[in-house]
Amino acid sequence: MQQPNKIFDEMSKLMTNAMGVAQGAKGEAETAMKSWMDRWLADRDFVTREEFDAVKAMAQKAREENEALRARLDALDSKAGTQK
Repeated sequence: MQQPNKIFDEMSKLMTNAMGVAQGAKGEAETAMKSWMDRWLADRDFVTREEFDAVKAMAQKAREENEALRARLDALDSKAGTQK
């Protein structure tokens, strides 16, 4: 009667060890994939979100300044046109 319990104990230990190895391999695969993706993205010269947002804000400010200057120029043109 002792023999089947010993076999089940050994099988249990084997499965536990196999799960540990599988989890370790999963972690290594994830790390390797993340490193590969980081290198691939770095080689592509993509901009970061912060850089994109900064340039977007600069473009918006330039657009607003252009609109203000256009309005000022139109006002000066109309004033100069009425003085003639």
